[in-house]
Amino acid sequence: MITADDHPSAAVLLRRTFRLDQSADQVRTANLRATAHGIYEARINGRPVSDAVLSPGWTAYEWRLPVSDDPVADLLGDDNAIEVLLGNGWWRGDLGFEGMELNYGPDLGFVAEIEIVYADGHVQLVTTDGQWTARRSDTVENNLYNGQRIDAGLRGSWDALPVRRLDFDRSALVRQAGPDVTRHETLKPKLISASPSGGVLVDFGQNLVGWVRMRAQGSAGSQIVLRHAEVLSDGGLSTAPLRSAEATDTFVLSGEADEFEPTLTFHGFRYVEVTGYPGTLTAGDLEAVVVHSGIRRTGRFSCSSDLVNRLVENSVWAQKGNFLSLPTDCPQRDERLGWTGDIAVYAPTACFQFDVSDFLHSWLLDLAAETRHNEHRSVPAVVPDVLKLLPQAEADSFASQSGPTAVWGDAAVWVPQALWHAYGDRDRLAAHYPGMVLHLESAASRLSDTGLWDRGYQWGDWLDPDAAPDEPGAAKADPGVVATACLVRSSTFAAEASTVLGHVEDARRWADLADRTRAAFLKHYVDPDGRVRSDCATVYALAICFGVLDGDLRAAAGRRLAEIVRDRDYRVTTGFAGTPYVTWALSETGHVADAYRLLLQTECPSWLYPVTMGATTIWERWDSMLPDGTINPGEMTSFNHYALGAVADWLYQVVAGIRPAEPGYGRLRLAPTPGPGLEWANASLLTRAGTVECGWERQGTDIRVRVVVPDGAEAEVVLMDGSKSVVGGGTHEFTYGES
Repeated sequence: MITADDHPSAAVLLRRTFRLDQSADQVRTANLRATAHGIYEARINGRPVSDAVLSPGWTAYEWRLPVSDDPVADLLGDDNAIEVLLGNGWWRGDLGFEGMELNYGPDLGFVAEIEIVYADGHVQLVTTDGQWTARRSDTVENNLYNGQRIDAGLRGSWDALPVRRLDFDRSALVRQAGPDVTRHETLKPKLISASPSGGVLVDFGQNLVGWVRMRAQGSAGSQIVLRHAEVLSDGGLSTAPLRSAEATDTFVLSGEADEFEPTLTFHGFRYVEVTGYPGTLTAGDLEAVVVHSGIRRTGRFSCSSDLVNRLVENSVWAQKGNFLSLPTDCPQRDERLGWTGDIAVYAPTACFQFDVSDFLHSWLLDLAAETRHNEHRSVPAVVPDVLKLLPQAEADSFASQSGPTAVWGDAAVWVPQALWHAYGDRDRLAAHYPGMVLHLESAASRLSDTGLWDRGYQWGDWLDPDAAPDEPGAAKADPGVVATACLVRSSTFAAEASTVLGHVEDARRWADLADRTRAAFLKHYVDPDGRVRSDCATVYALAICFGVLDGDLRAAAGRRLAEIVRDRDYRVTTGFAGTPYVTWALSETGHVADAYRLLLQTECPSWLYPVTMGATTIWERWDSMLPDGTINPGEMTSFNHYALGAVADWLYQVVAGIRPAEPGYGRLRLAPTPGPGLEWANASLLTRAGTVECGWERQGTDIRVRVVVPDGAEAEVVLMDGSKSVVGGGTHEFTYGES
């Protein structure tokens, strides 16, 4: 590994020339394998080696430093030069929140080899040896939270820097498992206007993640400043939700026609305030570049409600923005961490909307590595676990949050569960099984004598809408009730996974844990009349959906849940833990109309309230923006936070009705569920077998259902009138009278 010393805010350029051992037309294959401490962009003979940006992304670097493998034969000539831009990224940036400024080390580094195989079998290797040179780049500052400063006047200059070798742990090198982060689309401004502060305000019409590419020509040394924000306040940028993140890019002009693209940072934004632009800024001078990991869109939904359609698109955009190298909580403020609870509840939605099999597989490998190596052998709250890098005095403040936690820790089980149901990959299930075991063993060790998981710190039903802005953990749901119900779900799936993988003794062990935990829940948390302790929507939703209750108790819980929903005038009363399951629990216990009315509510708090306020992504809080247009004063006020968008999974699987009858959709269950307030709904899903479609529409007093099954696949069609049929590939239509 090599590095070059410059100011720690700057990016450096590393360069090596090499001549082919034979002529270029004799090259059979050539591959660049590379990684870095930091982020890098590599070019050979002036051309990018791939479409990737922000490489190698963010992983649990101590144990998994991913190595890319890119074909480069088409870039080679007889004489060649490779040049690498090396920036701070996640390695030497300011990670964390509340001014933590965590990082992995003081030195950036780059390691690579180009393997060139000729037609006669000869192999030539070009490595990070002593023949590299270095110079300063045009990036004089780069930070993921604060932005990038680019000085075009430095382009083409040669301000040499010394190159030195770095020792590093080669055992951490692994083949890249997840997809590259790349540019995916560009958006032109929707509106350019004057800002209250005297600059120019650019509205791209969509909250997105990426950066702004700009073209300008002005006097040498003059600078253009771009400040980013998700929302406006009093007509100007609202930067309070960013906390300490500056989210500011600065472009210094050379005097010639310049183009700037700050690829060593990223921002979450809809609005950009531009100051210092020479002349009049027009829509042709800039565009927003949308950046995320290479996940392919697979699922779509539409219905008769424009508000619901926008809600689904908000979920899609929130996923794109937060699936950048790893599943983050938010993409804009001084945080952007891989909070495990968010993806635990959102994973089924994520798997329907996009093919995330490789993306989440890679992250789960990090989760398992972090779990194996931490003191408690429990799933960290964030993966990669940067909080472990805190100085001891600060780390003590998080001591109460150490050890296993429900929902957040359950990501070790629930995310593999979602992947198994969506893709049916047994090898991947086996790869993630050890992480499940670690979590369940850790959780089981914390049970009290009653058999309940009611000891230790819990995040609980985080961001309950009834909690005060400065008390995000003050939920109505008893954290022990939430945790114990979650353990029933996790141990039940672990038993299923053990059976699939042939771990017979483990299957018995986890089934026994599920039975014992369920019995303890029923004994200590359920009254004779069926009431569950803390008597709120979240506890009933979890008890119903996680298999804690059955028979009469399940039916009673459904009735009580419906009563609570009606009593609150169909406003949402659940936080992170309960929200993904409340509509499921209602529809699964026969209260479809109540589930629909809850979905279609537009008053705050509700899923559609943010849509009526102009949201283009999912918010962290139900009321991130208050009805009067002011910003919620709480510190946790992101406008791009996918967790509460998990209701989209219910739209796909229940309203439109596309479900797997077996893992990977080898067999399908198509069970559309019409309800009041919608006239029609449709969904499609690209599966391994092909594209599945299912939808319904009202025709007078009848419901017409149309399904499309891929050739070679089989589907059970279940209708609301109780009829069932099994169909093969092709298009099939059904009509029944609505009761």
